[in-house]
Amino acid sequence: MSANRSIREDAAGDWSQGRARVVIEAVSPNVDGGLFPAKRVVGDRVTVEADVFADGHDAVSAVVLYRRSDADNWSEAAMKPLVNDRWSAQFAVEALGTYSFTVCGWIDRFVTWQRGMRKRVAAGQDVAVEQAIGAELVCEAAAAAQGFDADRLHELERRLREGSVGAAVLAVAEDEELSRLMGRYAPRRFATTYAPELTIWVDRPKAGFSAWYEMFPRSAAAERRHGTLKDVEARLPYGASMGFDVLYLPPIHPIGRSYRKGPNNATEAAPDDPGSPWGIGSEEGGHTAIHPQLGTMADFRDLRAAAERAGVELAMDIAFQASPDHPWVGGHREWFRKRPDGTIQYAENPPKKYQDIYPLDFECDAWQSLWQALKDVFLFWINEGVRIFRVDNPHTKPFRFWQWVIDELRQKYPETIFLAEAFTRPRVMERLAKIGFTQSYTYFAWRDTKYELTTYLNQLTRSELREYFRPNLWPNTPDILPESLQVGGRPAFMARLVLAATLSGNYGIYGPPFEHGWSAPREPGSEEYLHSEKYEIHHHDLHRADSLHDFIARVNQIRKSTPSIAHAGTLEFHSIDNEQLICYSRVAPDLTDVLLAVVNLDPWHVQSGWVDFPIDRLELPSNRPYQMHDLLSDARYLWHGNRNYVELDPQVSPAHLFRLRRRARSERDFEYYL
Repeated sequence: MSANRSIREDAAGDWSQGRARVVIEAVSPNVDGGLFPAKRVVGDRVTVEADVFADGHDAVSAVVLYRRSDADNWSEAAMKPLVNDRWSAQFAVEALGTYSFTVCGWIDRFVTWQRGMRKRVAAGQDVAVEQAIGAELVCEAAAAAQGFDADRLHELERRLREGSVGAAVLAVAEDEELSRLMGRYAPRRFATTYAPELTIWVDRPKAGFSAWYEMFPRSAAAERRHGTLKDVEARLPYGASMGFDVLYLPPIHPIGRSYRKGPNNATEAAPDDPGSPWGIGSEEGGHTAIHPQLGTMADFRDLRAAAERAGVELAMDIAFQASPDHPWVGGHREWFRKRPDGTIQYAENPPKKYQDIYPLDFECDAWQSLWQALKDVFLFWINEGVRIFRVDNPHTKPFRFWQWVIDELRQKYPETIFLAEAFTRPRVMERLAKIGFTQSYTYFAWRDTKYELTTYLNQLTRSELREYFRPNLWPNTPDILPESLQVGGRPAFMARLVLAATLSGNYGIYGPPFEHGWSAPREPGSEEYLHSEKYEIHHHDLHRADSLHDFIARVNQIRKSTPSIAHAGTLEFHSIDNEQLICYSRVAPDLTDVLLAVVNLDPWHVQSGWVDFPIDRLELPSNRPYQMHDLLSDARYLWHGNRNYVELDPQVSPAHLFRLRRRARSERDFEYYL
């Protein structure tokens, strides 16, 4: 120690904490040391854990302090010890917005005294001195209490002082009421409070549980013509009948004509080719306008109102880019990057060239006006009642912009949901989730084998990612036709649907191509659709005999009736002795809902195997059978013990979705349906 440093200055770097003996470490949830909030939805219970310990043998107590950001006072939840100085407590989040929390720990003189008293009485020692010490502790707590609580503490103090037999004194010392009152009023001298305060961002429930359906409005007409928003409105009962509660529309804005793409992304378009909806902007308007062939703003308002009546919420596409014909190009050339010849730089991914798209230049000198204009796009559609946005390629725009604009919008509209469509490097996807995106696209479309699926979903649900990265699983998108769907036929579509719908609380499909089994790639080795709707108008027969409509509806019905999915129950993979079969469960925290999924990953052959099912952890009796109800087929099976046989023919059904059937008589006492 330097001769110039005092003891006060040397005590843990802060002299005011020199007598604080408790150490608090490894608090969770904790995203990057508190730099970003963890995520929950309204109604969740947040489990906080921390390492809390001190020198010596004195007892330690700890609480979680928490409050909503606009609250003046802290609430607290007592922490309970787990193992190895790890402590845990829970609190409920009941409103949208930000919650703050921290952990406070202190040397608990009363519990230390209580523990010592117990040992002395058991050893038959004289406890007169300890009686006096305990009475003084209770008297001190009584001075901080009021009313009935103060009276009770004084009464318990008197009983401690007057006790003449060790056993009688111990009975008072271990009185539950005394412990409760001392926990509330006893001084917490030299307490340690974890810094910095940590935060939780609380979304509405749909952020954690939603089923998305994507469709192109221009392909919504029943007959062969350009579809309209009125046609989409007429299509609402179809989507709702399959159980989807979010209808996502690709861009509905005017489409530029300059360098418009033709069928199959051809570089030249015929006069009647509709172009890509992502080539946004023409003389009819930009990001706040509606394509004239789709309808009017009045039609959009009618659609939104009709969707709300059908129990469906509209999701808008936000694609911050411009066609060469966008009003911004003529009115705000300063927002675009220039080439040496003075022309605006179009999008490129060498050797590919996208002359129909002009990226925005976020490094331009006018970046502040650009940011404000983009925020105004969000506000325009928010004012039209939209609260869900699917953001196209957010990884190609600055993180600081997204953090700013999402924070700005959430201050007034905390119910807004943002889905990041970023199929890019893991760290980039994770950063977008940290800075505010509510949900995130994933690599699910490319995870086919049992090993790949198990490894990836464990990463999403068991690592730190679970605190801030909400996966939204999509088997297909207009940009992605994975190999599994190209070659696997109808069984592959069914299996991928079950996986997406049950592995995550959020999932979506691009339809009708999904329910109609579109599987033709543009060319061998490509993941792009042949005759993609991105460049052409299609007319879908919604009543095709081979449609997966009914199967999709059944899976979504199962999702909605399964609390362990709807409320983010624990996902656990189980051993099964066949690499073509994957088995996993979703289990509610109170064990009242258990869903066991078995999926055949081989779309061509019957596969069978033995499932290892941990009945001990589910409080199932080892000496009695239990019923497994397949919610897809409605078949019921009696299983015994931990190991049971399954067999799946993909031509019949590639999956079992078993619900463990039992009737709860009390919180931990079940009667089994046999």
